[in-house]
Amino acid sequence: MSKTALPDRCRLVLIAPPEGDIGACVAKVESALEGGDVASLIIPVGGRDEASLQKLGEALLPLAQAKGVAVMIENDTRIAGRIKADGVHLETSAADLAEQIEHLDGRLMVGAGGIKTRDEALDLGEAQPDYVFFGRFGYDNKPEAHSRNLKLAEWWSEMISLPCVVLGGTDIASALAVAETRADFVALSAAVFDGANGTPAQAVAAVNALLDQSAPRFTE
Repeated sequence: MSKTALPDRCRLVLIAPPEGDIGACVAKVESALEGGDVASLIIPVGGRDEASLQKLGEALLPLAQAKGVAVMIENDTRIAGRIKADGVHLETSAADLAEQIEHLDGRLMVGAGGIKTRDEALDLGEAQPDYVFFGRFGYDNKPEAHSRNLKLAEWWSEMISLPCVVLGGTDIASALAVAETRADFVALSAAVFDGANGTPAQAVAAVNALLDQSAPRFTE
């Protein structure tokens, strides 16, 4: 999908599988990227050491960027810089986030995660990251998105113009629940990569079809 034809509604962010063989992970992500519109790909540390995380990033980066998908590395600015990723996803304090953003000086996009409360969201938002993320990697273990994250997203979307990403659940329908909060992005991992919703490509296609049909439009 060209940049001039981006959907006017909540878009999909993929969180790569946090565990497993690098080759299997790459195959799953490659399949998912064939399924339709994806805004960005976050590569989580999961159970990987630094060398494995970098190797996975090096394998996934060209596949994603060839599709116009931004690649974010979790909590490692050095690896993000080495492989020329688009950005970093950080779970850290507001003070450290501000320091990291100042140090990077626009060389990398920066996302702010690990948010549990409104106060945390506002504190991190003051540093002006590229997005705030409601949810924690690996906690998409129920069909629905966590109600706390949905409430935070609804509040944030009404009050703040800074984009927000919300973690969905294992059910594809959770993407629509996120979209209905007016969040900018829904992040999915298990729903796409665990196989319950078909191949990763089929799961991504189903998410996009659901959002195309039923998600509120930002211009409405």
